[in-house]
Amino acid sequence: MARPRIVIVGAGFAGYRTARTLSRMSRGKADITVVNPTDYFLYLPLLPQVAAGVLEPRRVTVSLTGTLPGVRLVLGEADDIDLDGRTVHYTGPEGEGGTLAYDRLVIAVGSVNKLLPIPGVAENAHGFRGMPEALYLRDHLVRQLELAAAAGDAESCAARCTFVVVGAGYTGTEVAAHGKIMTDEIVRGQPLMAGVRPRWLLLDVADRVLPGLDERLARTADRVLRQRGVEVRMKTSVQEATATGVRLSDGEDIDTRTLVWCVGVRPDPLVESLGRPQEKGRLLVDEYLQVPGCPEVFACGDAAAVPDLENPGQYTPMTAQHAWRHGKTAARNVAASLGVGERRAYHHRDLGFTVDLGGVKGAANPLHIPLAGPLAGAVTRGYHLAAMPANRVRVAADWLLDAVLPRQAVQLGLVRSWSVPLDTASPELPHMTPPDNGAGRSTAGATQAEDTSGNTGDSAEGDS
Repeated sequence: MARPRIVIVGAGFAGYRTARTLSRMSRGKADITVVNPTDYFLYLPLLPQVAAGVLEPRRVTVSLTGTLPGVRLVLGEADDIDLDGRTVHYTGPEGEGGTLAYDRLVIAVGSVNKLLPIPGVAENAHGFRGMPEALYLRDHLVRQLELAAAAGDAESCAARCTFVVVGAGYTGTEVAAHGKIMTDEIVRGQPLMAGVRPRWLLLDVADRVLPGLDERLARTADRVLRQRGVEVRMKTSVQEATATGVRLSDGEDIDTRTLVWCVGVRPDPLVESLGRPQEKGRLLVDEYLQVPGCPEVFACGDAAAVPDLENPGQYTPMTAQHAWRHGKTAARNVAASLGVGERRAYHHRDLGFTVDLGGVKGAANPLHIPLAGPLAGAVTRGYHLAAMPANRVRVAADWLLDAVLPRQAVQLGLVRSWSVPLDTASPELPHMTPPDNGAGRSTAGATQAEDTSGNTGDSAEGDS
């Protein structure tokens, strides 16, 4: 008999875990294929440390071909799934198309930046879902400090030194915490920046930071941020954004060149194209992660609305912790559908959360034991080392070097503002061609000039 063909779309937390578990369980008796735009799994929780210069980019990436033995990698973005014909169509990195047939399909396409109908945000903000956005943000922060130091007037200097983060969830809080440390350290280490005073604002419409997590974690994070000098403004958001500033919901105008968008995520648009029942954009599945009416199709991670058996009537949140566990359950149930083992419903037990606040500070509640300060920071980093599939020694080495050596305040200029738009279905990849300026002329030259002069086209934002 022909070996069953298993296609996994996406290699985030859910897709990677599914592929790794199936690779071990199949023992070469199934053809497993992963379709993904990049050749790596991104450990997203440590991405703020990449933007802040604590970790080198490759430290938070895990090679798919190097860690998934017996799994075939197809580089490309899935753009159409024919559930009746049991095929997946994808577009490769050089524009070539291809089609994969499957006997079992796992949809783990993840999520993209969440957009809100706020004037100017889509044009003047950047998300924080992929490596290109993190690399762009790091370059942008360094560039604004350098331009501020060279500015001839105090008003321009203050605008370039003002950094606004919208969204005080997990990612926004960490971006603000690490970003403040990074910019302060750069200014202290550069004699020419003696007059530069970095200012960070963290905004959210909620009444506290980390609104979805334990209230004690929120209090700890809020205290650390304020002690560090971050202006935490709750029940406040952006009403309008321009290339030179933002207007807040309370009517205040803030001059800034940096807008970091961390208001949340939405499921990948591919889910909507399937035409199957959804819950707030997520594909509805049963407790076995199977799509009703399509027993050969499974979905997990941010793309799936998985029933929360611990809280009847609700669905599991869109977090990396759940996505990682979804992947293991999906793999076991795919194997069970092929006659290997027994299928299992998805159950979970909340083990708590950890938030890295930079330096030695953190907020954590492992097993619901509240921790703060250096102990929480150590627990947080220990958790990440344990959770990472690879690169543990390299990550630990970077942390050690960051503790004893100053950070390198240089911008590489590899990622331009136009290549990381907020409104994108592919935050994993930078756009390869600049947008047209409306007159039929490419703006590549203009964009490069903006990136080096700090003109209006350069602003940044990040998302969780």
